[in-house]
Amino acid sequence: MAGGPGQAVSAPSSDTGLVGNPAPDFSVAPVAGARGELSLKQLHGKVVLVDFWGTFCTPCKSSFPKLQALNAKYAGSGLQIVGISEDEAEDKAKIPAFASTYGAKFAIGWDEDRSISQRYQPETMPSSFLIDRKGIVRFAHVGYRAGDEVLIEKEIQDLLAR
Repeated sequence: MAGGPGQAVSAPSSDTGLVGNPAPDFSVAPVAGARGELSLKQLHGKVVLVDFWGTFCTPCKSSFPKLQALNAKYAGSGLQIVGISEDEAEDKAKIPAFASTYGAKFAIGWDEDRSISQRYQPETMPSSFLIDRKGIVRFAHVGYRAGDEVLIEKEIQDLLAR
C-alpha cells in the first residue's frame, strides 16, 4: 500500500497517520548498543529507522539480523537505527541478551512508560518507521516477513541520496 510518491506503507498495514508528518520526538536511555541518552532530536540530519520490538516477538528474531546488516552497511552514510523495546519491566533484563543473541549492535532503548509507543502507535511487533534527514516519517512497516529488508534497503538508499 502506498501513500503517494516516497511514502510507502508495507502490507499488511493501515496508514498510521505518521507517514508524511514530522516524527514525534522521544528520548530514551539505551540498554544496549549505545551510551548516553538517545533522542530523535539529536539525530536530526540522519536517516533514522525506529523499530518497535520485544523479546517476546518471534518475527523480531528474524528481523534483528537483517536490521543489523543494514546498520553495518549504511551507518557510515548517515543511517541510525534505534530499537525501542516494548517489554514489560520483569523482562527488561532480557533485552541486552536478546540484542546480543540476534546480532544487534545498533542502539536499543526500553520504552519503560510506553510514552514513545503512545506517540508512534505501532500496530504490532515489530513495527518500524523510516524518518528522513529533515525529521519526516517517510515509510512505515508493520510486522516482518522474509524479504521485507529488500524494500527497506531501497527506501534507505532513496532517503540517504536526498
